[in-house]
Amino acid sequence: MDPQNTQNPQNQGNPQGAGQMQPPQGGGMPQGGAPMPPPQGGYYPPQGYPQGYPPQGGYPQGPYTQYPPQGGAYPQAPYPPQGGYDMGLSPQGGMMPPMGPGPVPMQPGMPPQGMPTPPPEDTTPANFQIGAKLPAKLGIKAPAHNLRFDEEYFIRLLASSISLSKDEKKKIIETIPKLRQEQIDELINIFEEEKEKFAALSKKHVPQLEKLADQHYKDWMALEEEVAQEGRKKDDQSKAEEIRKQLGL
Repeated sequence: MDPQNTQNPQNQGNPQGAGQMQPPQGGGMPQGGAPMPPPQGGYYPPQGYPQGYPPQGGYPQGPYTQYPPQGGAYPQAPYPPQGGYDMGLSPQGGMMPPMGPGPVPMQPGMPPQGMPTPPPEDTTPANFQIGAKLPAKLGIKAPAHNLRFDEEYFIRLLASSISLSKDEKKKIIETIPKLRQEQIDELINIFEEEKEKFAALSKKHVPQLEKLADQHYKDWMALEEEVAQEGRKKDDQSKAEEIRKQLGL
């Protein structure tokens, strides 16, 4: 027999003639002196290993049995954790999740932390009256018609409106003889509702309302002058026609 094979039990199991291998000196023997049978494979554990090595049933089977795992890469833990980190931080760019809970996110309309809360807005109606700058007696009258309504009240509502232009107001006046009763009633309701809505606005809208009312007051006064000029022109034409008739022309 080759002496090299007898010196290396890994190369050749148990040597011929040996009933049982002896454990190495200083280890592998349980207490009491009884020899421990060799485990499967024909070798004893190295000195210093506990009794019962390997454990009965072998090592537990799991994802780390193979080294490295199948696929050549170690399993990756989910990163970042489910739910993310506070403040929306992510590991990209070397940023680490903050320690402890992050600051409370601000809600829309909330003042920054440490800033004084602004006082609540005053929504008390200013009771602004549109058309208050108009003169007590208006210079425009409704043309002849067959409808039932207060002419002076309607003309004042029309003159006070700040949602219609000067030309639109003039057109409404000219078309009064052609309107139906339900149409003139609807116009009165619209103008009254407009007046109530502007009166219900708070004080912060008063400066803008004053500018609008002043502009529409000037437009109405210009409309009265325009209508007066047209009336004088018609009177002059009527007088000229009457003179031509008298002269037989």
